[in-house]
Amino acid sequence: MPVLDDAGAREFWLGQTGAVAVAERDGVVLGTAKMGPNRPAQGSHIGTASFMVATAARGAGVGRTLGEYVVDWHRSEGYAGIQFNAVVSTNTSAVALWRSLGFEVIGTVPGAFRLPDGALAGLHVMFLDLGGVRG
Repeated sequence: MPVLDDAGAREFWLGQTGAVAVAERDGVVLGTAKMGPNRPAQGSHIGTASFMVATAARGAGVGRTLGEYVVDWHRSEGYAGIQFNAVVSTNTSAVALWRSLGFEVIGTVPGAFRLPDGALAGLHVMFLDLGGVRG
């Protein structure tokens, strides 16, 4: 299974248009989010984001804080909506968090994510209308 090296991971996380937010406490990074347009050009009015939360910080509200920040950032930057392209269907905590922030599952790609044990899970596409798509 391919794995990104440090340089590849850094480029993936920092090398795209948009912004990066970091949640930290006492100099310890608890989580991070990157946000910006989902697609270039004709798709750039819809935003997206990706998240990482440190294992030790899970369940402490870091994901919610980053998620709320991401929604506010997209709204303030004038995005019409936010699309998450790949929320693992078995990650019930993430799905519940995004639903609580107003996102809805608009589709699921079956078997698109390989779990650590080799089993396959679906990837949800989730969407939040920020008032610019459906009016």
